[in-house]
Amino acid sequence: MSQVITGKTKLLGVIGHPVEHSLSPIMHNAAIAHLGLDYVYLPLPVHPDNLQAAISGFAAIDLVGFNITIPHKQAIKSLITEISPTAKAIGAINTVWRTSSGTWAGTNTDVEGFIAPLQTYAQDWSEKTAIVLGNGGAARAVVAGCAQLGFGETYVVGRNATKLGEFVGSWHSLLATKLLVRNWDKLPMLIPQANVIINTTPIGMYPNITQSPLSDEEMGLLGTDAIAYDLIYTPSPTKFLQQALTKGATAIDGLEMLVQQGAAALAIWLQQPVPVDVMRQALQNHLT
Repeated sequence: MSQVITGKTKLLGVIGHPVEHSLSPIMHNAAIAHLGLDYVYLPLPVHPDNLQAAISGFAAIDLVGFNITIPHKQAIKSLITEISPTAKAIGAINTVWRTSSGTWAGTNTDVEGFIAPLQTYAQDWSEKTAIVLGNGGAARAVVAGCAQLGFGETYVVGRNATKLGEFVGSWHSLLATKLLVRNWDKLPMLIPQANVIINTTPIGMYPNITQSPLSDEEMGLLGTDAIAYDLIYTPSPTKFLQQALTKGATAIDGLEMLVQQGAAALAIWLQQPVPVDVMRQALQNHLT
């Protein structure tokens, strides 16, 4: 049965440009319906030129909170009064809510989303090595997550030496992990050391589903007891994860990160536990 929306219905949403592709409304509204709450979660298209006006408008209509996706995760920082240490370290915000004083506060739940599947493994990560493929915005959340888990070493691998230098320099002393950067051509030496290898690049995302950031030969260097983690959630498995499974490694796709970061955001807005299983099932139903 469809939800009845009235003048009392509280508003949540996600802003982006574009935003019509977002799967967030599917999982959030499923959780809201399961909980029997009078909320609705909407996709809210906001052009970059209109970001400041949109945030002012959200305050005017008493929006409870919202998620942020591309291209606003960095630009939103100047419009938020309170920013969590995690979001400051990452340099991006993906979840915003109204405070009791009427200002906006923001954090980044991508870190919680990323580490949630890894926390199901009984591991002492302090002696483990993570390799992060890519050095964009998604890689920043992954590096913060690796630090939170306590990895002994985290390597960030990219193709542009200047950007890699900027990436490692931007963290200063914010990380409790050894952070190193390497050029892409060093991968054959790094992969055998990896306990977890994470793809944060868009390589392999639909429609380019036959592509992988690693060649078969490179993936062949991965240990069979390693974990391959792809932030991409469609197709499932990606070519990257197919290669890892063929090797005998453990594979994790991006769907769980999507679910868990969304659940963390919804818990902030609702101030209560949320049905993660319901959110996950709603996405699985939609994607199959």
